[in-house]
Amino acid sequence: MKYTQIKETCLYISDLDLAENFYHDILNMPVISKVEGRHIFFRCGSSVLLCFLPEATMNEQNLPPHFAHGKQHIALEVSKREYLKAKSELLEKGIKITHEQEWSKGQKSCYFDDPFGHVLEIVPQGIWES
Repeated sequence: MKYTQIKETCLYISDLDLAENFYHDILNMPVISKVEGRHIFFRCGSSVLLCFLPEATMNEQNLPPHFAHGKQHIALEVSKREYLKAKSELLEKGIKITHEQEWSKGQKSCYFDDPFGHVLEIVPQGIWES
């Protein structure tokens, strides 16, 4: 198999409106779909962020059951020249940077939490290239 990307990433949340406020209103991700009592989906570049209420999907009948609990992690990629701007925008919006990591070749990424305690990260393009 030859994969082109991970198309969807799931986070499991406890409040759809809170997720919409954070991911849409603060992080500027367009809402693709919202089904009360089940999920809200966001566009993130060419990928999709799926936010599910785990109590709705853990006993799924039409799709394979799925759920998770605890701190989950996703990284959001920005262009190299947009990294400092993205970090600054987070701070301007009152989002606390919990950690900044320096990687090989001097590249940096920064970590912050969403309202559910999930660990999010902003990474510049090329961070995984050798």
